[in-house]
Amino acid sequence: MTPRLSDVFLTTPLAHRALHDVTDGRPENSRAAVRAAIAAGYGIEIDLQMSADAQAMVFHDYALERLAKATGPVRDLTARALSDVPLRGGDEGIPDLAEILSLVDGQVPLLIEIKDQDGAMGTNIGALDAAVAAALRGYDGPVAVMSFNPHTVMRMAELCPDVPRGMVSDAYSADHWALPEDLRGHLRTIPYYDSAGCSFISHNWRDLGRPRVAELKAQGADILCWTVKSPADEAQAREVAQNITFEQYLAPHSA
Repeated sequence: MTPRLSDVFLTTPLAHRALHDVTDGRPENSRAAVRAAIAAGYGIEIDLQMSADAQAMVFHDYALERLAKATGPVRDLTARALSDVPLRGGDEGIPDLAEILSLVDGQVPLLIEIKDQDGAMGTNIGALDAAVAAALRGYDGPVAVMSFNPHTVMRMAELCPDVPRGMVSDAYSADHWALPEDLRGHLRTIPYYDSAGCSFISHNWRDLGRPRVAELKAQGADILCWTVKSPADEAQAREVAQNITFEQYLAPHSA
């Protein structure tokens, strides 16, 4: 049976990379941003990259320099070394997934994006999926996993069959994706949604009018979206999406 999202995923706005604001000492995907989201009663979306010793690190980019005071790929450093790398705009190092799970502790819904490790949305996805599954073992709070890479989602279906899973999806324009056109066209179809046992998508809010999104919604898929940055954009997104991932403003809670 396909695991479904808890209702709280559809009623609680999800803070993108947690409730980050470097002007207040809360970098993306940081413990401080996670604590702030919990305090504000928001759900949390985080990203995972893999360390050199195959641990799941809570970090968005493949390279360190934009977000941290270091250079080079995340996967070149061990989890211990990454924990000592300061995040820009804050006073803490890069956390691993186990730390964030302990911090959230079921208080709010947690949506986990596993970043593509293949580089081309292929099958060479490495050991990150196994690290995620190990960290989630025994976690009792509302949690779900997703990825742009359909092979990762299918792998999570094998490793964590009881954890709700979904596809992150987009229009895959050439301006934003350095992928061959045939692959981008394939990904626009949100492939393997059914075979991976997905129950939701998180789609680019600007592309929610895509027929494939309507088709999945009609089939019973839950529709989340990314990344809303204003109340006006939220109003438009909610014409299709049941919930939003947001940043740069404070999304209103459901009445």
